[in-house]
Amino acid sequence: MHTETMWSLRPGTAADVEPIAELRAAVMRPDLERLGRYDEHRVRQRLRDGYSPEHTSVVETDGSFAGCVTLRPREGGQGLYLENFYLVPEAQGQGLGTAVLRELLARADEESLPVRLQVLQGSAARRLYEREGFAVESEDPIDVFMVREAGAVGEAGAVRGPRPPAA
Repeated sequence: MHTETMWSLRPGTAADVEPIAELRAAVMRPDLERLGRYDEHRVRQRLRDGYSPEHTSVVETDGSFAGCVTLRPREGGQGLYLENFYLVPEAQGQGLGTAVLRELLARADEESLPVRLQVLQGSAARRLYEREGFAVESEDPIDVFMVREAGAVGEAGAVRGPRPPAA
């Protein structure tokens, strides 16, 4: 029987950096190893160096740490950049990532802002982003750069964002 997990987002704090760095290392390890890019120190340090608590939300399920996501303004007011979206392994594959992403995209849509991100080549997360209306902007041997315009339609055909007024 499927039961819906109660989840929430809380603002990130400086104290969250180490748990998030550890989560990043664990979640990204398989893809980085597959790409020949895993470095035990670098995977954590890159998070520490760019950590932005004021733009980070911590995902909690039933009051416990379940992941994180950062949604920061892009320079020059060119929309938002989604990064550091990680869920603990036991929370993956249950719809939590979809629910969190839809919440963030609804916020972006309210402000008519496009959202950009990058995902590793071959990452399962790419399917989630495509389902929610992200399209490939460019790619290289390591990363896929994606964008979702405000109100984009995902693969399921549902409009994600402001709907036109009824006639």
